Amino acid sequence: MTTEDPRNSQTVHSNARPEHSVPEHTVTERVFDRKGREYEIYDPPFYRSEFEEAYRYIIDEYEIAPREIGIFIPCALRKPYSSSPSHKLFHKIIDSVLTPDRYHITIFGTCGTVPAELELMYPYANYHYMLGKNQDPRVRKDFHRIEVYRLCGYLEKTRNTYKKRIAYCIGPFRKALIEAAEKTGTEFMLLPSDPMIDRMYDIDCPFPEGSLSMDEYIEEFRQGLVRCGEL
Repeated sequence: MTTEDPRNSQTVHSNARPEHSVPEHTVTERVFDRKGREYEIYDPPFYRSEFEEAYRYIIDEYEIAPREIGIFIPCALRKPYSSSPSHKLFHKIIDSVLTPDRYHITIFGTCGTVPAELELMYPYANYHYMLGKNQDPRVRKDFHRIEVYRLCGYLEKTRNTYKKRIAYCIGPFRKALIEAAEKTGTEFMLLPSDPMIDRMYDIDCPFPEGSLSMDEYIEEFRQGLVRCGEL
């Protein structure tokens, strides 16, 4: 199989295929967060071959069951993603509006693009990284380029999987998704809305756009889910 390595735009050859369960792999580094949780990957995950191999498996081999609504939410620092406070909140809001048979969740960001049901597949539960703390312009530019590439592939793969799509994101993840949607001609209901982000923007905060767990953003997300479910 021939794939394009997004880190250097050179052609590489690989027969590797990640498995659903954790495959055999070489641990290059073990680190612990402040709560003592152990992680195997600490550097920017989007550069690493494990994430490209897992992405290629999802694109080339993994089958995603069709659903009415595709919901795209950003990855979380805590793993598995569903155990994070933000994802617990997102799921609570989603399940208060939609029944599980109507939607499918995709997680995206520094991880690439991951169907939520694969959150325990290596390497998605085995890294610890926060892009917002890295202000190196080269790294952030590389993230954007790689994530647009991965989102484009995923949106093409799922073009007929969902009838409607809603994305809940801010910051660099939002910019990557907007570009990928434009390149693939994919329509999204994008939340929070630009006016809401402008309203909540605080230049004096380390993260000026705030957090997706903020009440104002969450309420707009809930209202968007209601509209999406009614369309």
